[in-house]
Amino acid sequence: MKIVPPNFGFVEEQIYRSGEPTELNFPFLETLKLKMCISLSSEGPNGGFESWLAANNVTLVKGIDTTSDNGNLPFTEELCIDLLQKMLDPDSYPILVCDGMGKTRTGTIIGCLRKLQRWNLASILTEYRRYAGNKGRLDNEQFIELFDIDLVAIPANAPSKFVF
Repeated sequence: MKIVPPNFGFVEEQIYRSGEPTELNFPFLETLKLKMCISLSSEGPNGGFESWLAANNVTLVKGIDTTSDNGNLPFTEELCIDLLQKMLDPDSYPILVCDGMGKTRTGTIIGCLRKLQRWNLASILTEYRRYAGNKGRLDNEQFIELFDIDLVAIPANAPSKFVF
């Protein structure tokens, strides 16, 4: 039986989001044939998930500054830019972006990706809130709104959906 991770969602072709997978989700993840996982969990991925990633040759990117995790947005504009550039590189696909429950941190980076895609802010925040539920944070929404997409260098090999 294949069970999807909590808060799993399709972001774009070969880009997925979720809460941190557990052993129950590994058979499903195998079907995605992941090449990269961006973990936004403040503790890093759990041991079982990290071992699964290594055993399946999935590159793990730990995208969190754990020293500033006090419940607020634990990453900076610079880190967000770096993570987005990794997400725009098709050589990294398929890619999974995840955090503990796949809500606010994942939602913030996906919100910045949507802004890069020129989605309108109302649609971006609607998607953020749909995944965040009652855990949504105003400071994360402000981060998305104020994020300067002009700082993100679009790679030459980026899929056309990210080139404007």
